Amino acid sequence: MRPTDSTPAPRPADDSRSAGSAGSAGSAHAAGSAGSAHAAHAGSGPRSGSDAPSGPDSGADGAAPAARAGGPEARGIDLVPDEERGGRPRDLFAVWAAPNVSYLSFVVGAALVLMGLTLPQALGVVLAGNLVWICTGVVAAAGPAAGTSGSVVSRALYGVRGNRAVVVVTGWLIAAAYLALNWSAASVAGIGLATRLGLPVSPAVDAAVICVIAAGTLLIAIFGYGLIVRLYTGLSVALTAVFTVVTGYVLAAADFSYAPAEPLRGAALAAALGAGFTLVASAPLSYTNSPDLARYLPRDSSPVAVAGWTALGAYLPSVVFTAVGALAATGLDMSDPEAALEGVLPGWFVPVFVVAVVVNTMTNNGMTAYSAGLSVQSVGVRLARIPAVLVIGVLGTAMTLYAILVFDFLTGVSTMLQLVVVVTGPVMAVAMTDLVLRRNRYSGPELLAQRRGGPFWYHGGVHWAGFLALAAGALTAALWVRTTFWTGPIAAATGGVDLSVPAGMTVAAAVYWAATSALATIPRP
Repeated sequence: MRPTDSTPAPRPADDSRSAGSAGSAGSAHAAGSAGSAHAAHAGSGPRSGSDAPSGPDSGADGAAPAARAGGPEARGIDLVPDEERGGRPRDLFAVWAAPNVSYLSFVVGAALVLMGLTLPQALGVVLAGNLVWICTGVVAAAGPAAGTSGSVVSRALYGVRGNRAVVVVTGWLIAAAYLALNWSAASVAGIGLATRLGLPVSPAVDAAVICVIAAGTLLIAIFGYGLIVRLYTGLSVALTAVFTVVTGYVLAAADFSYAPAEPLRGAALAAALGAGFTLVASAPLSYTNSPDLARYLPRDSSPVAVAGWTALGAYLPSVVFTAVGALAATGLDMSDPEAALEGVLPGWFVPVFVVAVVVNTMTNNGMTAYSAGLSVQSVGVRLARIPAVLVIGVLGTAMTLYAILVFDFLTGVSTMLQLVVVVTGPVMAVAMTDLVLRRNRYSGPELLAQRRGGPFWYHGGVHWAGFLALAAGALTAALWVRTTFWTGPIAAATGGVDLSVPAGMTVAAAVYWAATSALATIPRP
């Protein structure tokens, strides 16, 4: 969000607010292997049991001053008070556009054609799969209502204690993996540029490039919200300009009359369409942390506007540049997308393109690392936000070094995205269903307080309705998923049709609605 003139000046927390009552966006997340088929709300006054960490970047009583562009953001998961909120929902457009003007969109689009789809079929999958960004937008509406991070809001879904297990998987492990996948993509391009500049080809140079990219990304996450909302507006314009130039050269090389040598029909076509949809949808499904960058908006912000601007900001660039990737595959050998794209660009522009790829990855991973740091705090780890970001960053950097120096990048990307929707689809469905059932009425102070007997304590700190829905949705998705190393029995019986996303999400939503109704765990307004 780009703060407006109405945004209040940052101020330190006063002694009247405790950490519990005073006070990511996601992951990359769309990448794919070009050779595979198939990323009562406000409150004040002390409360016991709060889990907002205290530390060197915290204010009085553990609460922190609001984010500002000129220095690192001090606030962690603690409640954002009304007087420190500002901006407009439409400011979310640029925040979500910058990470999605992406080189990896080219890769995903090309994969659709390489798996045998015609150009119209691939474009149809691009349009349909990216509609899942609506889910990301809907979930983001919880940010202004609760005034805290998505990883804290999900305590309403899984319970104070149960939420920790879910966040460890979705907020830590998957986030670190996405950091590694996106850093790997940027590092491949950066290493190529280093070679062009005359640096020796060696593991030491490769490692240095990876570490520089990771360090730049973590700086964005450390400076946090204030920097993101100001910086991403300009970056979205600059990245769009660079990628528009690339698009021009791709269109000149594209074959608009392209047709596969052997067009897919019947079950084979259905399987490719399902796999393509899953690949495209994996990106928006990974952003269940979308409330993180909406929590600084005023409490009375329109939920429809928050959802709409979030979804539109991500949808438009994702559709455009994924479609360009599909067009590129009609005239270029996109089995090696970096070489193919650089091959049609003039030599002087290649370094500009590579820098844009790196910058885009840093914007994408900056949001991921930002949210992952909040997730570390939300499970009760007594770290301030900045050290928490560094912990996740070190883990992601280590995974990137392994991916580049030891493992095959495209294989890692494909493997990750083939499986991640089994978890992220049901998680997104449960989050949306909970928001609808509660009518987006989340109490930030109660979510942060974690008190026994509170509305989110449920049974021993666990909301079994949430876990039942998540397990049922994940199991259903696993039965329908089709990967290069695992095909679910239902997918196999239907000729390899991958319906893991719609099946898993539908079952998770239905089970959550039924279970919460039977257990009466969600008050009906």
